[in-house]
Amino acid sequence: MRVIECTAPGGPDVLVPGERPTPVAGAGEVLIRVAAAGVNRPDLLQRQGAYPPPPGASEILGLEVAGTIAAVGPEAAGFAVGDDVCALVAGGGYAEWCVAPAVQCLPVPRGLSMVEAASLPETFFTVWTNVFDRGRLAAGQSLLVQGGASGIGVAAIQMARALGARVFATAGTPDKCAACMQLGAERAVNYKTEDFVDVIRAATGGRGVDVILDMVGGDYVPRELSLLADEGRLVFIATLGGAKAQFNIREVMAKRLVITGSTLRPRPVAFKGEIAAALRARIWPLIEAREIKPMVHKVFDFADAAAAHRALERGEHVGKIVLKLRA
Repeated sequence: MRVIECTAPGGPDVLVPGERPTPVAGAGEVLIRVAAAGVNRPDLLQRQGAYPPPPGASEILGLEVAGTIAAVGPEAAGFAVGDDVCALVAGGGYAEWCVAPAVQCLPVPRGLSMVEAASLPETFFTVWTNVFDRGRLAAGQSLLVQGGASGIGVAAIQMARALGARVFATAGTPDKCAACMQLGAERAVNYKTEDFVDVIRAATGGRGVDVILDMVGGDYVPRELSLLADEGRLVFIATLGGAKAQFNIREVMAKRLVITGSTLRPRPVAFKGEIAAALRARIWPLIEAREIKPMVHKVFDFADAAAAHRALERGEHVGKIVLKLRA
């Protein structure tokens, strides 16, 4: 099968087309003929040598795919050959064929293309487990999404708004801020020209927000803690601004704050299956009703994976970047 090889740790040019044996579906797995694969920031880190796959996972890049089931392994239930699915995988997405645990597969939502479906799993699984499970965001509460125009950001804004939360976001350009507000953010703050703490504190009447989804870290942390309301939750999913921070522990104690975070890729299959079940019950109907819409910024041909990585690194996108293998 055709794959995208990562020949050595480095820049986008280390990604080149190659060939590998077609994988075989094992116990509890399905084999997917891939139509499209999402491109995500963890792919960039793995390409750079900073995010190795967990034990047993394919070293081929790619954490989400959409396609058609071609084979069903033993003890794999819920899907049949010929079903169109999208799936979260721990690796192997940049390939013509990919195996996935059946419990990590979801049907392609009605009305969506394969490209749109491929943009869903990694971000939607991540947002669900961090914002709604760890962050315990509930209807009537408020959420700040740092990096609202990213793939994670556009998913978080829409999911939180659709489930009844009040949403704020940050972004780095006026156009990105406008896009966040079109997706459902009440206010989007241009972090290059405004202080998100001052703006959002004013917008909430001084109360602050209940949950912050942070992919920045670093010197954002003390500012975020000051913005959280009593009993607020700060949830980390990346550290683009630095992995270390100094903050006032007494503020955490006085406001009874929770600081948490997670990485999804190394978690057990059963855990990811629980997220898939929650998404299918709570979010998939909203996608099919078009209350939540996939946001695909640009589609690249499969062989142009290096160009797709360069586009993601430039940071000009609103939403997801996707590789297309077939119609």
